[in-house]
Amino acid sequence: MSYRAPVSDFRFLLANVVNFGLLAKTDHFADATPDVSDAILTEAGKLCEEVIAPVNRAGDETPSRLENGRVRAAPGFAEAYAAIAEGGWVCVSAPEEHGGMGLPVTLQTAINDMMSGANLSLQLNPLLTQGQIEALAAHATDELKALYLPKLISGEWSGTMNLTEPGAGSDVGALVTKAEPKGDGSYTISGQKIFITWGDADFVDNVCHLVLARLPGAVPGTKGISLFLVPRNLPEASGNPGVSNNVRVVSLEHKLGLHGSATCVMEFDGATGWLVGEQNGGMAAMFTMMNNARLGVGCQGIGIAEAATQKAVGFALERKQGRVGGTGTIIEHPDVRRMVTQMRAETFAARAIALDTALSIDMGHATGDVDWTARAALLTPIAKAHGTDIGHEMAQLGIQVHGGMGYVEETGAAQFARDVRVTQIYEGTNGIQAMDLVARKMMDGGAAAFALLDEVEAGAEAAREFLPAMAEPVWKAAETLREATEWLVEQEMQDRFAGCVAYLRAFARVLGGHYHLKAALAEGGSGARTALARFFITRILPEHQGLLAAVGEGAGGLFDLSVEDLEAV
Repeated sequence: MSYRAPVSDFRFLLANVVNFGLLAKTDHFADATPDVSDAILTEAGKLCEEVIAPVNRAGDETPSRLENGRVRAAPGFAEAYAAIAEGGWVCVSAPEEHGGMGLPVTLQTAINDMMSGANLSLQLNPLLTQGQIEALAAHATDELKALYLPKLISGEWSGTMNLTEPGAGSDVGALVTKAEPKGDGSYTISGQKIFITWGDADFVDNVCHLVLARLPGAVPGTKGISLFLVPRNLPEASGNPGVSNNVRVVSLEHKLGLHGSATCVMEFDGATGWLVGEQNGGMAAMFTMMNNARLGVGCQGIGIAEAATQKAVGFALERKQGRVGGTGTIIEHPDVRRMVTQMRAETFAARAIALDTALSIDMGHATGDVDWTARAALLTPIAKAHGTDIGHEMAQLGIQVHGGMGYVEETGAAQFARDVRVTQIYEGTNGIQAMDLVARKMMDGGAAAFALLDEVEAGAEAAREFLPAMAEPVWKAAETLREATEWLVEQEMQDRFAGCVAYLRAFARVLGGHYHLKAALAEGGSGARTALARFFITRILPEHQGLLAAVGEGAGGLFDLSVEDLEAV
């Protein structure tokens, strides 16, 4: 079964669940009308179905390779990328003054979701470029913006993020890459970076690396890190890529999945670079890119969940096994029906979280309202962690629906599981996202969380008259989460961190119930979306109770087993 872009799902969500209409009421996004958004989604969907998805399998079977120091992409990737670039799809939310469309991040998020479901390995390339565009637009000098942004936005050049080193993974402050001023405004960059996605590509004219490094005399830790723009080729005054910089790909990683995407070990050997942002302010500048990428990675998980769901439903509608009525296929078995319905319900809820996060980013940008900005900040780690958790879990469920055939590579079900697994790890592991949620995002005493829970409870109150059987459990779940949050913000960090993963998932469960309830209400309380909402609220939402019970244990008992106990054989 070939991939179908879920354009109708996005139309419904934007119109009825995440209040996309608010954007058109602002001066900044006055042109983001339903007609515009519908046209964008329709055309992006066609691109995903007709151009990007057909080369997905080739990327898995014929991976990117390193040849004479250059990365050679999988068959068909160059042509598919060219279609993305020529259509202006690399970054539709990029600023208009540099050649972008200036459209809402919400629409970019929907496009990223569809591209991820169609071909995650290829989608990684424009995703990282989007993050670099945002970082440069926010922190680079006018000269750097004028030279690099038009090329990145057009897709002629691509962007990367260079944080991780052999001795510095999640602990970014341990990095040792060095930067030395050359006296002409540029710097020499020396060091090695690992796990660099699309560190090189033969389908773009230049690859631009954002590299974290230390200036002479910089203090240890993250406060002594600066950010530099280091191109593969040094641009000429005309803007054309010039001579090669002292940047090379040492090797490519051999990975569980994402074979079509080149994951590079990069060597910077006195390469020329330019400072982005303030000296020793690299983390602040890089976080602009990372926050963009975290939402994008959440969408990668959701896109894979969608693709896995489509393939599982298609298989279940064809596979005949056992004595069943109806269609005579396995979709009539209660447990198979449970699995595919869960896949559809989970994907909808995670997608709604991501779109609501994007809408909050857009509204904060358009209005300057700090409440929208706080809402976006709170939702970002939830969107990233839960979106990728759901991607992984739905890919596994998809294999289960296929049975033994799911374990056979020819069906394609296994590729989803292999490709999506890393999304729970990169751009900040999901454990780190959860720690961020209960620590940095709770520095306001939980104000942003309580404001969001007020929305959930108000929505449930509004639905009580029409859908009481669904409204009541959503309201109660929100109140239980409120009580847990009140307790959490009073605890020491060790106790917060001990239950942070469970807390994030519980929050996502409550939000999922909220969005499904809104969908049922918009449908009028009768129909497929109402049935899906009922499934989520009665069978999935109750999970929040056990999760919050675990949160309430804090760190108690977590360290009762000694290291010796844990390593005992």
